[in-house]
Amino acid sequence: MAKLVECIPNFSEGRNQAVIDGLADVAKSVPGCTLMDVQSDATHNRCVFTLVGSPEGIEEVAFQLCKKAAETIDMTKHEGAHPRMGATDVIPFVPTVGMTVAECVEISKRVAQRIWEELKIPSFLYEDSAASPDRVNLASVRKGQFEGMPEKLLQPEWAPDYGERKMHPTAGITAIGARMPLVAFNVNLGTSDVQVAKNIAKVIRGSSGGFKYCKAIGLLLEDRNVAQVSMNMVNYEGTPLYRVFEVIRAEAERWGVPIIGSELVGLTPAKALVDCAEYYLKIENFDYHKQVMENHLIG
Repeated sequence: MAKLVECIPNFSEGRNQAVIDGLADVAKSVPGCTLMDVQSDATHNRCVFTLVGSPEGIEEVAFQLCKKAAETIDMTKHEGAHPRMGATDVIPFVPTVGMTVAECVEISKRVAQRIWEELKIPSFLYEDSAASPDRVNLASVRKGQFEGMPEKLLQPEWAPDYGERKMHPTAGITAIGARMPLVAFNVNLGTSDVQVAKNIAKVIRGSSGGFKYCKAIGLLLEDRNVAQVSMNMVNYEGTPLYRVFEVIRAEAERWGVPIIGSELVGLTPAKALVDCAEYYLKIENFDYHKQVMENHLIG
């Protein structure tokens, strides 16, 4: 069986379509990998690529995309709603077919070393690649963002895993790691009051005492004048989407605010959505493995 790895690099550009198209051209040019999806958002000023391929192809495309981002994205001129610290902000590797997390950890280390040696962009290892518990959480690693990172790198405990204690002047610093699949899930509220979204995010995120596997922030979608609860669900079985959605609905009602929509960023495991269908349709005695036709077709 051929081995397959998923890679979901996030770039700090969501407004300049020429830059996004240039990154996509690079992604399509590397043998051994397939560009599955590109999503961009002007308010976040960020784009997310989803690629799947052989370990060798994914390793090469991750480097080439980081190189292209460094050439075309200037972090000294970047602003947006989403936290960020680098032109290529984060590069996660996810085991997909015939791969283990440990193998993806080794890929992350090789890519990080090459990015430093050839591009002089330092990096932190995070999630399953992290060398210490305080670097597992991406939010902790990215705290301070691009503007505050030079000072942070001088703190004894925050030396980059690869590179020197200084950022690339325009490309910043990158987080690189291996992890299991997550779901990037956002809920839009019928209000422009961003404080409502921030209050709800505090209730649901694990670091504030909410759901263990939910990371959440509140922000304003300026182009729509809509407040959003933006989340990463790092274990969609441990914390299902429907459960956090219902708590957001209940908390929003406290403020007299409706939910006007939700969105998924990038690709999502089918089971995350099937679990929602099972919950809302109240399907009895449902067996995901036996009753979903596609599971039989793909073997």
